[in-house]
Amino acid sequence: MTPDPSPPAHNSAHRATAPLTKEPEKPGEPAEPGLPEQPTPPSNLTAGEDGGAHRTHRPWSARRLPAALVASVVLVAAGAALVDVVAVRAGRPAAAWRQRLADELATRPVDDVWMLTGAAVAAAVGLWLIVLALTPGQRHWLPLRSPAPGLRASLDRDGAAALLRDAAMQVAGVGKARIRVRRHHVKARADVRFRDLQQVKDDLTAVLDEERDRLALARPPRIVVRVRRHTD
Repeated sequence: MTPDPSPPAHNSAHRATAPLTKEPEKPGEPAEPGLPEQPTPPSNLTAGEDGGAHRTHRPWSARRLPAALVASVVLVAAGAALVDVVAVRAGRPAAAWRQRLADELATRPVDDVWMLTGAAVAAAVGLWLIVLALTPGQRHWLPLRSPAPGLRASLDRDGAAALLRDAAMQVAGVGKARIRVRRHHVKARADVRFRDLQQVKDDLTAVLDEERDRLALARPPRIVVRVRRHTD
């Protein structure tokens, strides 16, 4: 008889480490004895039912193009003025364009056409920059409902239109469908090859409403359906 193998020595340096993750618990079962049950929040994010979802907003645009234009104009104007001021300090005469600009500003009256035009252009540019700063932009994206406040998701309008178009083509009698998605409404135009127009319109409206709810949009648009008889 051979002796039983002795159990391996336990070395703390080679002790296995367990991952710091909790095993999934069964719904309705408390995590630890003595603790109350934690109700599982519903996960339905459709437009018809809130399901604990949070409304989100459109993502803010970086406004790279307007920022680059404004920075370029300011850089060129400030650079030219700085170079001319340094030249004047060095004993050289001022540039012709700066002398002409100073003379025009000193001699032209306030009600001059060019003065009013310049002021109107400057005011329009300033108003445009204020609007860009206060609006998020990204109008081509539709915000979706989010299960948590820190999560944000958006859907492209073309993608939403493609999904709605695929759903519309499943309706019996629809030969061709055109979908345009806007912020507050969806325009659907369908060519009907057979069946009654009113029946097709009712079925198409119901299908598009259901598909719109599946998209889980934060602000579901209104569905507007128009049908017509297909003619070759």
